[in-house]
Amino acid sequence: MADKICEDFEKNQKKSIQEVGLSPKTFMMVKDLWKGFDNTRTRIEILKGVNFEIESGQTLAIVGASGIGKSTFLHILGTLDRPDQGNLFFNNEDVFSFNNGKLALFRNRFIGFVFQFHHLLPEFSALENVMMPCLIQGQKNDKAAKAAEQILGRVGMENRLYHRVPDLSGGEQQRVALARALVLNPMVLLADEPTGNLDKKNSEQVHELIISLNQELGMTLVVVTHNMELAALMSRRITILDGQLVEME
Repeated sequence: MADKICEDFEKNQKKSIQEVGLSPKTFMMVKDLWKGFDNTRTRIEILKGVNFEIESGQTLAIVGASGIGKSTFLHILGTLDRPDQGNLFFNNEDVFSFNNGKLALFRNRFIGFVFQFHHLLPEFSALENVMMPCLIQGQKNDKAAKAAEQILGRVGMENRLYHRVPDLSGGEQQRVALARALVLNPMVLLADEPTGNLDKKNSEQVHELIISLNQELGMTLVVVTHNMELAALMSRRITILDGQLVEME
């Protein structure tokens, strides 16, 4: 079933993207996106009719103060959360029209995630953690292990494949998390404060690695960060002001 959904989506990418008003270069588009949360007495609107486009392979930083909706917007882009209203198009496909099962399969195949906290499984090795998305997709153990070993080598962890998570440093753990996010070669990598728990040296190394992999793999990259050094490496920077996305210089 997963292979059929991926095949259908990839075929649909070839259809005329003009059907939903995308420009020829647009990879991802949000239309009239609304998201709010109910407080004890009032409703707080975080995103208010947001419209947004990003091109394939582009890099984008979402910056600004805590609480303005950066992570909320990222979670919607990653289909981890649904909006109250609006559409999210990957090429010409409105992914929020999918049921939850199909959406989960789409997310597993086409979107990679890196978070501030690595969320690795401590009882497993680096290799086993990176194999997980492949196994969820239904790949055989040997194929999953080969893919995991290759991407771990690319992020500089070839000598730590069989070390359990508690035996790795913070920087190594985040490299494993990055490898796990990229093992299925996703179309887009979404990173939420990916170096927020690292020291300056490790942060700079992970920044360089993320940019290098973006250029090497051609994936679209969206990063939520308070780190302006990382934001400066992106081709675009935006913030959220009164529920709307605002481009920054």
